[in-house]
Amino acid sequence: MDILARIKRLVSTDSVFFTRKARIEIDADQLTTDLVCEAVMNAPVIVKTLRSKNLQTGNAEKLYVIKGYTAAGVLVYTKGKIDKIENEVLYVFISSKRSTD
Repeated sequence: MDILARIKRLVSTDSVFFTRKARIEIDADQLTTDLVCEAVMNAPVIVKTLRSKNLQTGNAEKLYVIKGYTAAGVLVYTKGKIDKIENEVLYVFISSKRSTD
């Protein structure tokens, strides 16, 4: 299964977590978590894959930048990762905001 399909499966089953930063961005841009999830479900591709280091654990991780449109035509930028939290695999939204593109 490709990564985008895996992310969409996690989003469609509500296996998601929004960081504090993502929630602040969502509120600031007058979005909702449902609209962010809708944009990911409508996204055709992963725009970019980044290699990062988790500041808390020091472990290497992959972050996925995804841009997608809501049904209302709002382009949403997200950055996230697939992670295991308390024995559950989730898609963690690190950043979620209106795209400036």
